[in-house]
Amino acid sequence: MTLRLTEARLIAADLAMGESPRWHNGRLWLSDWGTQQILAFGTDGTRKSVVPVPFALPFCIDWLPDGRLLIVAGREGRLVRQEPDGSLVTHADLTPFSRGGWNEIVVDGRGNAYINCAEAIALVTPDGPNGSARKVADGGAFPNGMAITADNATLILAESHGKCLTAFDIAADGSLSNRRLWAQLDGPPDGICLDSEGSVWYADVPNKRCVRVREGGEVLETVQLDRGCFACMLGGEHGKTLYIVATEWRGMDKIAEVVQERTGQLLSIEAPAPGAGWPARS
Repeated sequence: MTLRLTEARLIAADLAMGESPRWHNGRLWLSDWGTQQILAFGTDGTRKSVVPVPFALPFCIDWLPDGRLLIVAGREGRLVRQEPDGSLVTHADLTPFSRGGWNEIVVDGRGNAYINCAEAIALVTPDGPNGSARKVADGGAFPNGMAITADNATLILAESHGKCLTAFDIAADGSLSNRRLWAQLDGPPDGICLDSEGSVWYADVPNKRCVRVREGGEVLETVQLDRGCFACMLGGEHGKTLYIVATEWRGMDKIAEVVQERTGQLLSIEAPAPGAGWPARS
């Protein structure tokens, strides 16, 4: 089934370069790394700049079970934590595993945070005053979005350059093993989320769409838009609203131009099944 742009609702426009939508405390949050802000939106589109960050490329966000926000400082190789007083502190240093740009994050039900880059998937456990980090897998072919099943047993990774979704088993200590193909795709996946029927929604930038697939790759639904889809998240009151972050894409060499023109949008459309697993709908 193909759902068209006319069926999607525009929640907000004028985003510079949005990523990492999350449903939290009754609002849709995202990182607009083009303006170095973490934003939150009401269902009516009301916008609030929740966290202006003092570093470049706040790529992705998620929350610890105790409600503290984690932000990936991609260029600096740090995982940053917001304290209850609003201050930002280093939760974990990721540079021992790679000095390249760090990208996506997902936090599971035990408070374990997984962060990826080209060279590694790092696990940051919640023990100690700051997170304890270790490498648990290689990064893969341009790793992007990640999601974890509701039983905390499986991590699914989007490999953009591999045009595939890859799965890992998660051990009790958070280690990853049994890397395997979950679905081969006909486009490069970016951000992803899981639903209660075990399907994955993935955002596809060059093909300007968001696609729902079963394990094995069967396509169930497609939302076709007029600009690149960077990330998606199921949220809303009943968990069945699919939020999509979309922006015009003109190539890596035109990022500054696109950021300046602020072509980014936050859209929503009703999905067949509610969200499940992690990132959590909290």
